[in-house]
Amino acid sequence: MSSALRTDDNHEAAVSRPVAPIIRDDAEAIQVARALAPDLAAGAIERDQKRILPRAELDLFSSSGLWGITVPRAYGGADVSFATLAEVIATISAADPSIGQIPQNHFGVVEALRVTANEEQKRRFYRGVLEGRRFGNAFSESGSKHAGIFDTKLVRDGEIYRVTGQKFYATGALFADIIPIAATAEDGNAYLVFADPKAPGLTVTDNWSGFGQRTTASGAVTLDHVAIAARDVVPAYLGYDQPSANGPVSQIIQAAVDLGIARAAIADTIDFVRTRSRPWVDSGRETAAEDPYTIAAVGDLVIRLHAAEAILALAGTSVDAAIAEATEQTVAAASLKVAEAKVLTTEIALLAGNKLHELAGTRSTLQQHGLDRHWRNARTHTLHDPVRWKFALIGNHTLNGVLPPRHPWN
Repeated sequence: MSSALRTDDNHEAAVSRPVAPIIRDDAEAIQVARALAPDLAAGAIERDQKRILPRAELDLFSSSGLWGITVPRAYGGADVSFATLAEVIATISAADPSIGQIPQNHFGVVEALRVTANEEQKRRFYRGVLEGRRFGNAFSESGSKHAGIFDTKLVRDGEIYRVTGQKFYATGALFADIIPIAATAEDGNAYLVFADPKAPGLTVTDNWSGFGQRTTASGAVTLDHVAIAARDVVPAYLGYDQPSANGPVSQIIQAAVDLGIARAAIADTIDFVRTRSRPWVDSGRETAAEDPYTIAAVGDLVIRLHAAEAILALAGTSVDAAIAEATEQTVAAASLKVAEAKVLTTEIALLAGNKLHELAGTRSTLQQHGLDRHWRNARTHTLHDPVRWKFALIGNHTLNGVLPPRHPWN
């Protein structure tokens, strides 16, 4: 097997990572993720505190074959259940949620290709994904009226296209082999265009300064008349003009990251209470782990965690059904179930990060333990889309039969 990815029919420059193995089924995907997680967890606190970008760890992650597990079987992939993908992302995010977040848009693009790309594009891009290529992200813009508007422009220039604009929240772009860019074409529709990160006029700036998810490098991408080959232009708008699971796919991965944060925070709470915390003076107990109020609070956290896990798994099954047969009803059902998962994973991630310090005590705030990262990561990541709108979507459907709008945040 070659030590570098093939480039015979790709415009991207060769990368030096080994070709990734192809994972064959759901059980193998989960097994690989669980085996990989301890290696990604090592050094996570130091990376967060010093903002050390996880380049080596990300190479390890993408070289594991996990970035290719949703490629359709017709193109050589395992096409795992989205319940499995959610578990994989949650497992990695419990180790380091910045690493867990980085491939979110990669998997979103893999699914978008299924719905909107032509056969040549599917064969070419899916082959690269299976070999270990990483898609980045140049979608969101901080200056547009709202998240669904792309001021970035795509114009025809003879036999090629050119894209110009300014992107932010570009998670994964700094580490990408290929950068998919969302842009509005002259026909008024949104397209995905695929660019080489080293293309003239394309600049990735690591200026992410959020207090959480500090090592995602979710900074800016500047595009100055970047040349795009016609065969690298995909009509992304088709994924929302017609029923598709593109929106639920994007959202379920976000929920999985939050679930992973919650798992890590609860695990650290239990460990700290057992090994370092002191019992309260009025408890009459010998250890903090015997404090009845602490016991009850941990029980509450575990119940809420299990509820989030269960709904996330059901959401994955709903997404699978929408992919298998995309109708107004199946896509709406997937959006609604993923919305439920998003509510529960958001709530348990924030609660677990906060309760950790309440139950573990003042010494848990010492910098040497790095435990504040859980709440910071949860608070930052859960801001991607307002969970208050998830309650409204679910309630409006329940009361009035209104289907959720189709876009990347539903």
